[in-house]
Amino acid sequence: MEYKEKYNLWVNSEFLDEDSKIELKKLQNEKEIEDRFYKDLEFGTGGLRGIIGVGTNRMNIYTVGKTTEGLSQYLINKYKSDISVSIAYDSRIMSKEFAEAAASTLCANGIKVYLFESLRPTPILSYTVRHLKSKAGIVITASHNPKEYNGYKVYGEDGGQVTDNNAKEIFSFIEGINDFDKVKTMNLEEAKQSGLLVIIGEEVDKEYIDRVKALTIRKELVDKCANDLKIIYTPIHGAGNIPVRRVLKELGYNNVTVVKEQEQPDGYFPTAAYPNPEDPKVFTIALDMAKKIEPDIIFGTDPDCDRIGIVVKDSSGEYRVLTGNQTGALLTHYILSSLKEKNKLPKNAAVIKTIVTTEMAADIAKEYGVNLIDVLTGFKYIGEKIGEFEKKGDQKYIFGFEESYGYLAGDFVRDKDAVIASMLICEMTLYYKSKGMSLYEALMNLYNKYGFYKETLVSLELKGKEGQEKIEKALQYLRHSMSYSLGEVKIVKKMDYKISVEKDLVNINEKIIQLPKSNVLKFIMEDDSCFVVRPSGTEPKMKVYLSVIGNSIKDSEEKMELFKKNVMEVIDEACNC
Repeated sequence: MEYKEKYNLWVNSEFLDEDSKIELKKLQNEKEIEDRFYKDLEFGTGGLRGIIGVGTNRMNIYTVGKTTEGLSQYLINKYKSDISVSIAYDSRIMSKEFAEAAASTLCANGIKVYLFESLRPTPILSYTVRHLKSKAGIVITASHNPKEYNGYKVYGEDGGQVTDNNAKEIFSFIEGINDFDKVKTMNLEEAKQSGLLVIIGEEVDKEYIDRVKALTIRKELVDKCANDLKIIYTPIHGAGNIPVRRVLKELGYNNVTVVKEQEQPDGYFPTAAYPNPEDPKVFTIALDMAKKIEPDIIFGTDPDCDRIGIVVKDSSGEYRVLTGNQTGALLTHYILSSLKEKNKLPKNAAVIKTIVTTEMAADIAKEYGVNLIDVLTGFKYIGEKIGEFEKKGDQKYIFGFEESYGYLAGDFVRDKDAVIASMLICEMTLYYKSKGMSLYEALMNLYNKYGFYKETLVSLELKGKEGQEKIEKALQYLRHSMSYSLGEVKIVKKMDYKISVEKDLVNINEKIIQLPKSNVLKFIMEDDSCFVVRPSGTEPKMKVYLSVIGNSIKDSEEKMELFKKNVMEVIDEACNC
């Protein structure tokens, strides 16, 4: 069906509310109409994510309703009876309304819903699914995207985001919902009275918080010295404020200063146009406060509190925002070294990272005799591996992380968790402080020991239908037409995750990649630098990940500058082929 035909169906539908019809009728720009209706908002392994507005390619109560109706049919088909779904939402615009719309449709299908009384972090939802033995979970969030966005993440009964096969099956049911009148709804008050809708809160929070605190490694140090650590924390207008502060307070970290201007939940993110702890701008107010407070650590969590960014003071006294890879390497080393020191490191211990995450983690894991496992980009694949370990019993999950500021210790949550990470980051900082070291000095020690790894990410925004076509053309060019060298450096390995083949270009042989198929390409150079190219699963972007290893900070920076120049010349050629 052409986009204009879909537009007319919406404008003339008896099921569409008048305000939505007025919004559509006011549209004058044909490109805007096309972008809203040229496709349905895609349901992938990340669920839905898009700009809030009216249209098939937008987040609204109709796309949420259609998706939930499809999810309901999937659950009924799979489980037949005794089905429940847990739902949480963050501080974003329309998050509560979308959560209630999802609850209404699930209840209308006879599915019991556990809905949080107010906003909660994504990791608490992951925990709740398993804690309440739900068959699925939903979080209404667009994570760290700008205020215009919202999203709908779906979790399986294991507490992890649904992965490829299940997502495809759910999508097949969603595709079958062609008309608004197929979406069932139920009044929420009636749902409560019938027992189909249960409002949850503190009782679940307490269980979760107790599990988080139990992950403390150096309990004696924390009990004795937690109050010595000076902390500045910003929830960036999101869902992390209450649980993060509660965990720290109950462990004795009383010297915590919260950025007041960013403390209250606000989906408009008035102090951070891009509410992402990867962006140094979100720490502007915190850094101004640091001049007086002189904290040992500054950190911030994103709107749904699954990502965390930290700021440390370097050797010159300047504050630096650490990358996700740097924080992940620090945590990996701290956790493994601490467990080994206390004779608590299992013989079958495993650390998991994604294919675009720093290789320093592999060096650290090797030193401690720990298995390092690579998975595709997306924390859902780390969660999936934890489930596999649990079933087989052959490996013990210790820690997992991805370069995009997501970390997880423990196995009672199956998604990245900034509440857990904030606690461990404070403990790690406190430990190094007790040794007379800053976190920055600890990082320099890792570089001196394992090599000066430097990674960077380039995101190319390519909006609309034309942008999606350009991304696909570029990947095809890189897959089939680019030369096997960059400047004077040869490519020695090429991994094509779409066809699951790794090519050794030196020894001229191939092997199968034992991971799910994904439209991702990775190239490894003869000097151990590498780059990965993939389309974003949640934004209209093509992402290019680059990594080099140097002999010093300066050397790695110079190598990265040249490598980035050479890679981006090829990417530019691919985008314009």
